[in-house]
Amino acid sequence: MKFAIKWVALAALVSLSGAAMAQKGEVVKMVRIDAQTGLLGPVGVNQLKSYQFFAEKFSGAGNPAGVKFEVTGIDNKLSPAESLNALKAAIDQGVRYIVQGNGSSVALALTDAITKHNERNPGKEVIYINDSAVDPDLTNSKCSYWHFRFDADTSMKMEAMSSFMKDQPDVKKVYILGQNYSHGVQVAKYMKETLARKRPDVQIVGEDLHPLAQVRDFAPYIAKIKASGADTLVTGNWGSDLSLLIKAANEGGFTGKIFTYYTGVTGTPTALGTNGDGRVYQIAYSHYNMGGQMDKWMREFKTKYNDDFYTGSIVRVYEMLGHAMAKAKSTDPVKVAAAMEGLKVKSFNGEVEMRKTDHQLQQPLYMTVWKKAGGKFPYSPENTGMTLVPLKEYPNYVSSTPTSCQMKRPS
Repeated sequence: MKFAIKWVALAALVSLSGAAMAQKGEVVKMVRIDAQTGLLGPVGVNQLKSYQFFAEKFSGAGNPAGVKFEVTGIDNKLSPAESLNALKAAIDQGVRYIVQGNGSSVALALTDAITKHNERNPGKEVIYINDSAVDPDLTNSKCSYWHFRFDADTSMKMEAMSSFMKDQPDVKKVYILGQNYSHGVQVAKYMKETLARKRPDVQIVGEDLHPLAQVRDFAPYIAKIKASGADTLVTGNWGSDLSLLIKAANEGGFTGKIFTYYTGVTGTPTALGTNGDGRVYQIAYSHYNMGGQMDKWMREFKTKYNDDFYTGSIVRVYEMLGHAMAKAKSTDPVKVAAAMEGLKVKSFNGEVEMRKTDHQLQQPLYMTVWKKAGGKFPYSPENTGMTLVPLKEYPNYVSSTPTSCQMKRPS
């Protein structure tokens, strides 16, 4: 009897060992659904290259599960409808890891579609990795078990931004300008809410929303901003909508402060050039001068692509997936999703955590300012001779914000 029990125990151990190594060498296919053409296409192209660059770094021995990551892209033309077609095509090809980030309207459509797909197709579940879409609803009223956000949402960014602005006595009159979709609406909402709490003396002297990726000349908007008497402009614009806005501000003679999310993103550094020195700010989870391994990766990326790496959340995507797959001993999205909940990993700037309550990554935020590159901050995006110099770090516990998410988990 004892002999039989020993053999059963040994068989169980062998079985567990096999399960632990079952995913080693397995190929994990990921599809990124984002714009690769049009005015905002250059951002999506940069990010697809970034995913493919880091797929090499984090494959095999680069992750604790030993899996190999492969990433392809589908151009969604920044359209929710096109994105749903792309999602169906990817699922039909057997892809179970969907990646997206540019456009919260797209993110909301994908979240809803993936949640419904998973409910209707047990055994064929899909995980949605969100690297950049920051509408707070995605981890609040419209949260989904299958959605994981690696960027900091607008409520987090505005808490940090307003905390910094609180201590800027020359910020007295603020104008808010944004893209006319859920992201731009949320930026305005949270800017007004946080300033009202922290600097009730500040006046909101104007607020505008403009069509997404359609405005080629922002001169009329700059004229309105100047006429309002604003000393500060706040915008969540990204891609061409920010670079063209910055260009118009320089040409139109707006000399006030500009607070942004995406100064470091394709096109904007060139639009700024040496202008905006000391008065254009960015709030983000990383910047161009993080140091250590990140600096090495950025230099290698620039050498390989003649382009700048700026979407640091991509690194965390691979870190989290690798550890979650090792923990789950599987690449099955159902098991990986469960393993990713509450998971903590050491990243390029300390420990980050995928909060179980809403699947919002908890991470530090940085306020940086556009200044001349050199000394401790040498990296110059788009060879401008300028860079983003860190001014203030907001640790996880400071940048974190509450959630109203009522997560519906699979039974």
